[in-house]
Order: sequence, then structure tokens, then C-alpha cells
Amino acid sequence: MLELMLFLWIITACIILWEKRHVRMVLWLGLSSFVASIIFFILGSPDVAMAEAAISVFSTIFFIVCLEKYYTLRNPEQKVVSSQKNDSLVSHGLRILFAVFLFGLFMYFSPDTYFDPHLKELYIRRAATDVGGENIVGAIYLGYRVFDTLFEALVLVVAVVAVIHMSHFDETPPKDEKQSEVRKSNVALFLMRIVAPLTIVFGIYLVVNGFLTAGGGFQGGLAIAAFFICRYMVYDIYDISMSKVNKMEEMVFAAISILAVLIVFQEAQALIPYHLLPMFQNIYLIAMNGLVGLKVACGFLILFYRYIAIERS
Repeated sequence: MLELMLFLWIITACIILWEKRHVRMVLWLGLSSFVASIIFFILGSPDVAMAEAAISVFSTIFFIVCLEKYYTLRNPEQKVVSSQKNDSLVSHGLRILFAVFLFGLFMYFSPDTYFDPHLKELYIRRAATDVGGENIVGAIYLGYRVFDTLFEALVLVVAVVAVIHMSHFDETPPKDEKQSEVRKSNVALFLMRIVAPLTIVFGIYLVVNGFLTAGGGFQGGLAIAAFFICRYMVYDIYDISMSKVNKMEEMVFAAISILAVLIVFQEAQALIPYHLLPMFQNIYLIAMNGLVGLKVACGFLILFYRYIAIERS
């Protein structure tokens, strides 16, 4: 099964290199990301698989909406370019050479021996006592690799702020905003009315229970943002102030940074009595997952409303 998925992954990558139609390229990128999520799941990392699948869905929607807006502004009478000129023989040859070059690099640098499992075994052996919880992935990105988590959170803050400042409209949408095409499908509306409540419950479960099982703040935040997206798609409700959500995201990022500095960098858990340490660690993991989930939900909610509810009109 793993070999089949890896083969499909290579095939989708080659198709992306050859594809010239932008919309089709975005769809192939989404399919490639979906195959990658299956590979992560097969390799025993459901946390990464859920994050990869969710990101592929969001990014595919964003790219398609941006392409639609671009071609509409470029040629109002034709929303999407259906085809382009065929590539020249030189262009095809360059792509083939590039693919062969990448394959050669992969074969040359691929190790002929197993990786040293020392760090993996160290994380597995000490994560429960050093950080707490039973989810090793959560212990890694909230404990051992918290620098990476802070940097990723900062990148999302910068991206959201850039999108807001480059927007052509204020925080309130135009009165004649363009409604989603989903509202025209009774089947889609019926399914989304069922999915939306389950999504918010599942998102809260992933955040609160992420330190014990697969999940966490990032995956839960995406699910919570998906609930509000379904709410907009189904009921066409836009009653959330994006400026307040942006301020909330910035404050949550500050809270994540302060909590990480106090607990991880300053090793505040060393001052906790030993018999209270497991409870303290669980509280820290739940708090951090909650803050990360709230921040991710705010970030993706702002991006969605900017691209779909406001800019798309």
C-alpha cells in the first residue's frame, strides 16, 4: 500500500510539472497533498495526516478563488481561461531534464543505511515525564520543538496582517456581496447542515483531547474555522468583525509566547512538587493546545472571509 501511494505521489508531481492550465494545476496540487496525507497516516502519523489534508482543502479553495478573481479582472467577459497554447519542444525537454535531475539527486542522496533512531527513542522514552501527555507529537511541538511552534505562529500572524492591509475593502462586506454557489444546491445545503455541528464538536474534541490522542491545537483550530465557513456557506451569515478577530489572534500569539517562555524556557515545572507535576503538565498542554487552536481558527477565518466573503464580490 505504501509503495502504491508513493508511486501515485510521484505521478501527481510529474503531472504538476507538465500541467500548464492553472486551475488544473491547483487541483493536482490538492490531490498530491491528499496522497501525502494518506502516506503520513500509513507511516503512523495521524496528526500530520489530518493537518496535511486540512491544509490541502483550504489552499485549494483559496487558489481557485484567487484565480477566478484574477481572470475576471483581466478579462471580464471570460472568468477562467480554458486553455493555453501548447508548450514548445524546448519547454517539454527542459521539464524532462529537470525531472531527471531531481530523480538523480534523490537517488544519489538517499541513504543506504537506516537513520540513527537515537532521537526518536529519546522522545518516546522521555516525553511523558519531560512534557506530559501521551501524544508524542504534541510533546514534541509544545515542548522539545516549541521554537518551531512559535515561529510558525508568527508566520501565520504576519500572513494574516498582510492580507488585511492589502485588501481593497474595509472589514465590512459590500451590500451586494456575491453569494456562494453552494447555496444553489439543496443536497449540499442538507449535508453541510449536518456536517457543521459535528465539525465544531470534533474541533473542540481535537483541541481538548489532543495531548492524549491524535489531534491538537492546529487540527482542532482548522475544524473550528471550518464550522464558521459552513455557517457562511449555508446561511450567508457575515456578522463577525474581522478587526476584532485580528486583535484576538495577536493577543493569543502573545499569550502563547509568554506561556512558552515561562513553562518551557524558564523551566517553571521544576518548581512544582513531584506528585503535582503530571497534573501541571496536562494543564499546560491543554492550555497551549487551546491557544494554538484559537489562533489557527482566527487566522484561517480571516483568510476565508477576506478571499470569499469580501474580495470575491
